[in-house]
Amino acid sequence: MSTAVTTERQDFAQSDEAMPRSARSGARDGEGLTQALGWFSIGLGLAQVVAPSGVARMIGAQPDDKTTRLMRAFGVREISSGIGILSGKRTEQWVRARVAGDALDLAMLGKTLLSSDGERGKTIAATVAVLGVTALDLLATEKLRASQSDGATRRQTLTAGGEPQTQGVQVRRTVTIRRPRAEVYAFWRNFENLPQFMNHLESVRVIDERRSHWVATAPAGKTVEWDAEITTDQPNEMIAWRSLANADVANDGVVRFVDAPGNRGTEVHVDFAYDPPGGRISAAIAKLFGEEPSQQTRDDLFALKQVLETGEVVLSDASAHKGPHPAQPDPRAAS
Repeated sequence: MSTAVTTERQDFAQSDEAMPRSARSGARDGEGLTQALGWFSIGLGLAQVVAPSGVARMIGAQPDDKTTRLMRAFGVREISSGIGILSGKRTEQWVRARVAGDALDLAMLGKTLLSSDGERGKTIAATVAVLGVTALDLLATEKLRASQSDGATRRQTLTAGGEPQTQGVQVRRTVTIRRPRAEVYAFWRNFENLPQFMNHLESVRVIDERRSHWVATAPAGKTVEWDAEITTDQPNEMIAWRSLANADVANDGVVRFVDAPGNRGTEVHVDFAYDPPGGRISAAIAKLFGEEPSQQTRDDLFALKQVLETGEVVLSDASAHKGPHPAQPDPRAAS
């Protein structure tokens, strides 16, 4: 990868620091903590299902038939909670389910601690660990509750005072672009420019001043289509949209254009939600295979930054080729 591309990626990685403190706290602390708890649940659950006897020994319990059956049941519960958290729907309820599960874990550990067959040292250590995780679960619940009012305001803004339409996966990302706000807004407002930097977007056809038709790629080589309308358009400041009826992927969102501090250009804040094809479980499975929408949006915004700052998207060797491969120039760059 060239030095220029490396430097741009470093600048881009730091661009979220320009977000307001409250937004940064919600986007990173709350979402990051719940995501970590979701993956922790899945990892712990898999261990309990695959190796229940080993997990029982780790907590100082005797791995008899009753204990291994209980471990497997707890493992299924953990996996379900993890997938629920990562699905992005009813996240607070799933985190609360983890708190209830923590109570069951502590009850089992208490019973093990009182048993003469258990290893008290291991059980005490496991109890302390579960208490720590419980504290994190409670903290995540509080952060999610605190963010609900901001989320409600956001939904009302997007739907121009109507009922929220999309309750699916939510994505928030920010990038700083060294270009004037009016220029960045104008480029985005011409929706037919968007496929230049949005990797999964095949085309956008403008129908009239407020409506447009979108075509995007989907898993297994399929495509999805929808019509969208602009709900709010404040020149050089904000564009909000929502999909219309019969969309293959219901979605809505808002993109804001803000002057970056220190005359550094423009901050682009993207905030949207969508209902993934196949539902929330499909979205969680997609994350397992690297199709995480937040990362896709991050990559798209980095590409937008390159298009507006350099006039082209510069691909590194790692981004041009998937998986292990010998280092080689990207053939598309020479075409």
